[in-house]
Amino acid sequence: MALEAAKRSISEIERTLEAEREGRERLIKGSRDVIALCSRAIVTVHAGRVDEASEIAARAREALAALREGAPDRMRGHMAVAEQELVEALALIAIVSGRDVPSPESIPVGGAQYILGLLDCIGELKRQVLDRIRAGEAGEAERLFEVMGGLYDMLYPMAAYDKVVKEARRKLDVNRELIERARLAVTEALARARLERRLDGAGAPG
Repeated sequence: MALEAAKRSISEIERTLEAEREGRERLIKGSRDVIALCSRAIVTVHAGRVDEASEIAARAREALAALREGAPDRMRGHMAVAEQELVEALALIAIVSGRDVPSPESIPVGGAQYILGLLDCIGELKRQVLDRIRAGEAGEAERLFEVMGGLYDMLYPMAAYDKVVKEARRKLDVNRELIERARLAVTEALARARLERRLDGAGAPG
């Protein structure tokens, strides 16, 4: 039969495509699970439960590592957002805890995902700054703001690679505005703290 060879080939191609489709769906679902864990970790940091957030982030890291096993290179792009979110969560936890931000090799993630995750972390740091100000912790707010600004300064050159690191320039523009708002809030908080110390000193018995 003239189509016998083609029929066998098409059947084999169909099996290959079905396996690829299942693999793609597995990566997409698994990546969503990792993203959800990272979001929980970030929310938990803002709730003041950093140790618990670290445990959640560790689970996200393990889940991402499991996804990578056996995933062909051409399908790694489906994990890009999950990698980015993991960087954001781990960086936030490290900064709030006073530790160094982990390197991309230690997570591990690609360079573009590392840059984008750190850019997203700046927004979470702004929230931390404002939370510390509301809690009357002006000194800690200042420390976090300094890290926030330092992170932005380090990442600013990435604007030149916007064609490679998608969204880098837009995120930098957004973060510049966040930093200016945080700067104003920290400046006002420190001024209030100095005024309160002076007033306390003036009211103390001689």
